[in-house]
Amino acid sequence: MKTLLQRVSRASVKIEGSRVGEIEQGLLLLVGFGRDDTDNDLRWMLNKILGLRIFPDAFGNMNLSVNDIKGELLTVSQFTLHADCRKGKRPSFMKTAEPQTAELLYDLFVQMIENSGLVSQSGKFGAMMQVELVNDGPVTILLDSPSERKSGSE
Repeated sequence: MKTLLQRVSRASVKIEGSRVGEIEQGLLLLVGFGRDDTDNDLRWMLNKILGLRIFPDAFGNMNLSVNDIKGELLTVSQFTLHADCRKGKRPSFMKTAEPQTAELLYDLFVQMIENSGLVSQSGKFGAMMQVELVNDGPVTILLDSPSERKSGSE
């Protein structure tokens, strides 16, 4: 599992012009699933995201987590995070989970986030979406789950 997270002051996602998700201060999570991902990767990723200390404390230091600030989460599926662009001009998606599996993992991950107690919104798996955000900082971090690090980049 790969997650590109962005610390935001606000973010939203639209499908066919209709807003389906919107948050204020918190994290925009672009998530993509690989062929070897399991629910263990989802749990690891959620724990990492909820505990990552990337929000400023009273002194302006990145010392607080999204949990600490009671921030909000917006989750959007993004299979292109697994694009392999090392050869040629056209990305390869050979390491991306099959769509049916990825959708199950996405739905499970969204449910896990909803169970975290924080305000959460999400896009729709497989839909063409327009994402708007105000990146705060800017802070953007790419996270790889343990199975991603195991499979490595060949």
